Amino acid sequence: MTPPCSIILPAHDEADYIGACLGHILAQDHRGPAEVIVIANGCSDDTAARARAQQPGFAARGWQLRVEELAQGGKIGALNHGDACAGPGIRLYLDADIRMGPRLLSGLVRVLDADEPRYAGGRLVVAPARSAVSRAYARFWQKLPFVAQGVTGAGLFAVNEAGRARWGAFPQIISDDTFARLQFAEAERFLVDEPYEWPLVEGFSPLVRVRRRQDMGVAEIARLFPDLPSRQGHVRPGKGELLRLAAADPLGFATYAAVALAVRMGRNRQEWARGR
Repeated sequence: MTPPCSIILPAHDEADYIGACLGHILAQDHRGPAEVIVIANGCSDDTAARARAQQPGFAARGWQLRVEELAQGGKIGALNHGDACAGPGIRLYLDADIRMGPRLLSGLVRVLDADEPRYAGGRLVVAPARSAVSRAYARFWQKLPFVAQGVTGAGLFAVNEAGRARWGAFPQIISDDTFARLQFAEAERFLVDEPYEWPLVEGFSPLVRVRRRQDMGVAEIARLFPDLPSRQGHVRPGKGELLRLAAADPLGFATYAAVALAVRMGRNRQEWARGR
């Protein structure tokens, strides 16, 4: 029997994105039981109303779409609230701006239908950017081994029931996806070769802010959970790999390196930054 799947979807002021995100969930070829829990947290727009407008479509498939509203914003609180609402089985944690390829959910469920703890994700594809800088950065970043061959967890990750038992509530940290991924050894992490579209911020300064926050999140986990970083696996490319990638895309490499240098030069600045 196919295990049930709960999709936990935190959403803060995502009115422009929630409809497409839910529409792509509804278009999945998965035929097993599923529920979607949208946690609209601290919203000042009509995210919750737009999500509820999709309920008839989910009901027609025999899936439940539940919309929870929290007065207080914050992704970690929304994740923990969603976990408290969810039933047993597989958990898929999804950002509200993600668009899943139509076979991704069924692929994740197949991989996670196991007794031993497992973590899984899809093949990340950066959504087309308007900014030339963002396009160049994305083109190079997507070819790095961690993104091209690994399970990044950026915007989307899933665990089976045994895997979710590895930790309790999500702690108040910046990088929930890194925290979840590092609960698992490399051999327990599975890449499903089906795409999902992940948006990137537009322009040089926003890229620097996002990259700085990502680095802060990784450093925070190393500080608070010093046993976890040893499970990172192949994250940084070797010198030979980097030279090969740079030779293949000099402009992409220059853009990526400029962002990294700007982050390092301003490493003590702590602006808040969203992923887009």
